[in-house]
Amino acid sequence: MTDQLIGAAPAAPPTDPEAGAKRTAKRRRLRLTGLVILGWIALYGVWEYGSWWFGSRLLPTPYEVLMSAVEIVESGNFLTDFSASVLKTFAGFAVAAAVGAPIGYLMGRYNYWRAFFHDGVTIAGTIPAIVYAVLSLIVFGLSNLGPILAVALVSAPYIALNVAEGIRGVDKSLVTMSEAFGRSPQQIRREVLIPTIVPYVFAAIRMCFAVAWKVEALTEVFGGRNGVGFQIRTEYQLYDIAAVLAWMFLFIVFMLIIERLVLAKSEARLLSWRPQERSSAL
Repeated sequence: MTDQLIGAAPAAPPTDPEAGAKRTAKRRRLRLTGLVILGWIALYGVWEYGSWWFGSRLLPTPYEVLMSAVEIVESGNFLTDFSASVLKTFAGFAVAAAVGAPIGYLMGRYNYWRAFFHDGVTIAGTIPAIVYAVLSLIVFGLSNLGPILAVALVSAPYIALNVAEGIRGVDKSLVTMSEAFGRSPQQIRREVLIPTIVPYVFAAIRMCFAVAWKVEALTEVFGGRNGVGFQIRTEYQLYDIAAVLAWMFLFIVFMLIIERLVLAKSEARLLSWRPQERSSAL
């Protein structure tokens, strides 16, 4: 018996499930980071090959576009025109939220208001964005109100439909329980309905944000007096393709920063009360 105990292999130490999960998560993050880097390298290679195939006059190289972007930033036009485009985009979102959120609330809360608004909101959401851009220019001409109206018209239907879905998704038992405990309609609206529709509102903002800034830039291209679209039209008239691409990529980078640092952070802060949000933050 003693010889068997002496010759037996030592028992393996118990594994830590939490440490194993952390190692697995770390390997997954490294793998995803590597894939992202490979994707950018592939994009760079395709771009370089396209520049060689078509010629740098038709498709400037990444280096030429980068140098043009540096010149734009150093000239001071970057801050002026980008701030103008961003302010108009967010102003359009504010108008869309002020109009679309109440309509969505009525559609989700009351069946007769849903019947009244549903077809109009659905039709408004299916109209091409370029139609809104042209109509805004016809109505307001060469002014800052045109891009704001175009963004508002594109965004409002999405906000209304998502808010309506959020209201209809409210747990009826919570409303019934609140009424049983003597809560007023204002308290039910503030403490039950609004927290429920906040995720749907952010989903609507994320869904139409990519479309809205494109419409805003397109409206500026057609008839703006400032902004990124106006600068793209100016460089197009000068046939400076490198500058056109530089403005485009700068605008994309800027909007991605806004989406990641402003929208994502605001959503995480407003939804921190949800258990899944707290667990994901940890």
